[in-house]
Amino acid sequence: MDLACGANNAAMRRGYIDGPFGQLHVREAGRGVPLLLLHQSPLNSGMFAAASAELSANGFHVIAPDTPGYGQSDAPENPVQISAYADCLHSVLNHFGYETACILGHHTGAVIAANFAARFGDTVRHLVLNGVPLLSEEERAFFATFKFSPLDIKADGSHLQAAWEQRLKASPGWTNLAAMHRYTVDMLANPERYFWAFDAVFAHDLATDLAAITCPTTLLTNTGEDLFQATKRTHAQFPHFGFESLEGGTHDIVDEQPEAWANKLDRILASSHP
Repeated sequence: MDLACGANNAAMRRGYIDGPFGQLHVREAGRGVPLLLLHQSPLNSGMFAAASAELSANGFHVIAPDTPGYGQSDAPENPVQISAYADCLHSVLNHFGYETACILGHHTGAVIAANFAARFGDTVRHLVLNGVPLLSEEERAFFATFKFSPLDIKADGSHLQAAWEQRLKASPGWTNLAAMHRYTVDMLANPERYFWAFDAVFAHDLATDLAAITCPTTLLTNTGEDLFQATKRTHAQFPHFGFESLEGGTHDIVDEQPEAWANKLDRILASSHP
């Protein structure tokens, strides 16, 4: 079925397709080269809304699913591994009739995309890993200080402040108040499962996936994001991958610099245009 136009975002149509865990909510825009955009946790495909018009104008059919259990996609009954999230991409490609696509994954989405490309490389025209969580022990210790567990909802509403403070801690140097608010609300709206994908990332052997990738691959980052050093370190370990970077920003770079981010992605994927 065609996706219906969404009232809240004129640039992206919104709808549902069938997936392994029920319905997958998908945003799409434009026509042209298929480009799957996989979001960070605990957000949803709306994180790409600011860049979608630029990407669609540049000749891409932008397709951005909500990871199962996030946004408006149905959730698995229990926590799942990264490979289960990645397998959902088959449902997306099949629904739109594509045998191959470019894929960009951001943070958690990068791990999902890398796993998919490692197992189904012939399906991926060009892989872009935007912020790669190939973490050092020091970085793992830092992320371990976050509370990845069900939100403890308090009668006095103090859990709302706690969620805001956790987002502040995760976003040093933030500049976009609207994005900070929207993404804190995304976490609050998913109190029982918002951390499932984080747990899956920390348990996953990303290095093995990266070593198995044979499709054209580019690492993308920005100097102000929390995974900048990890992404540089990934490039040092896998120098045959391309490497591109934007200046400044945080892990909310798509909201902070949507035009620059979209144009950078367009240049990376230029060879994938017909």
